[in-house]
Amino acid sequence: MRPTAASRRRSASLEPEISDPLAGLPDSERRRDWVPLRTLTILRWVAIAGQVAALVVATRLLHLDIATGAASLAIGASVLVNLVASFTAPRTRRLTEREAALLLIFDILQLGLLLALTGGLNNPFAVLLLAPVTIAAAVLHLRSTLLLGGLTLAVVTAIGPWHLPILTPEGPVETPDLFLWGFWIALVIGVVFLGLYARTVTAETNAMSEALTAAGLALGRAQRLSDLDGVVAAAAHELGTPLATIKLVSAEMIEELRDRPDLPHLLEDAELLRAQADRCRDILRAMGQAGRRDGYLDRALVEAVLREAAEPHLSRGKLVEVLVPEGRQPEIPRRPEIVHGLRNLVQNAVDFAATQVDIRLDWTPERLSVRIHDDGPGFAPADLERIGDPFLRGRPSPRTAERTGEDQSSRPGYEGMGLGLFIAKSLLERTGARLTFANDATGGAVAVVAWPAQALAAPITSVGTSRQTS
Repeated sequence: MRPTAASRRRSASLEPEISDPLAGLPDSERRRDWVPLRTLTILRWVAIAGQVAALVVATRLLHLDIATGAASLAIGASVLVNLVASFTAPRTRRLTEREAALLLIFDILQLGLLLALTGGLNNPFAVLLLAPVTIAAAVLHLRSTLLLGGLTLAVVTAIGPWHLPILTPEGPVETPDLFLWGFWIALVIGVVFLGLYARTVTAETNAMSEALTAAGLALGRAQRLSDLDGVVAAAAHELGTPLATIKLVSAEMIEELRDRPDLPHLLEDAELLRAQADRCRDILRAMGQAGRRDGYLDRALVEAVLREAAEPHLSRGKLVEVLVPEGRQPEIPRRPEIVHGLRNLVQNAVDFAATQVDIRLDWTPERLSVRIHDDGPGFAPADLERIGDPFLRGRPSPRTAERTGEDQSSRPGYEGMGLGLFIAKSLLERTGARLTFANDATGGAVAVVAWPAQALAAPITSVGTSRQTS
């Protein structure tokens, strides 16, 4: 039987909701305020120092005849921009997307003008035009990067034929046309390649950072829920003493007021106070029993831990069977990472199972494994090696995308971010487990979680008997 919409909502509500901190923001807003103004200012001072040094060496030591006055004005414009930025903005100011793009546009135009005044592509320092594009690809979003890349290509192309020549005592510096064309092609390829490279690496780094943040939030929430019972028990214990004092004093007041028929209202108040103290005592006793956490619960039978992980998904219209070999069952740590990681894997299997999910346990003295198999459509073969990567892109169909955690905007929490299997993999690997994903020969997907015995902090011991359950 397929799950109803109501059952899906009920099961989804049991999942931890880890909201994307960038949810609701357009892509253009996700990179705002990334670039410190101070960083660009310092880089520009370094560039200014290099430009001045190159100008001095060229004119004083190499005796080159170049447009020194116009070149000095171009350098002075850069100095003026830095001074204005330094005196009008605080040192901690971070630039918006538009502000950072405008400053980088200025840098490209200023350097292009300086190169046009000093030989164009005959000047080997033309390679510095690659720097602003690389910075833009790393910190700005795609539209701004394309704009700056296009502007750089236009500048590189323009300074080829339109530039002032560099004159030496022997005559103008003439570079062979073949070399100039080669240099132009190298710059164009450099703009495209470095921009693409910087953007790809930065995007992957940011995706991993956001994914690890979400995994940390998931684990933190699971840990807080696990520790809440201890907090409740401690609160019940601490409040017990003052309530006992209130009950004792109210009882003494009742005894004294019974001999005072002229104060019936005070007697009623004292009896009410004792009754409310009794009620609080009963509530705290129940809280203490519910919140009491004994030390032996820190380790539990592997079947019990797995059932705790799978419980939110047992009533979603799919048959979930836990298959345990005959014999004495292993005992493992009842850690939030294990419970939450297994829960995500079971959720993924239930989401795509046609009718049934089988969870098979297996163990030896050296190894414990959990095999989760569903009878659904399985994973796309091209994505098998990438399953568990954050923000996995490029699945061939919406169903495959949903299986791997992508395109689940209708679900609450981090699932809509494409992080379900990544979080499961990250949490379980933190406990020493190794995860593998595959398609079963008979159909459906298989996820296997295996721990070496030493990763579970103690040998895999057996307590009690085991059986097949569903």
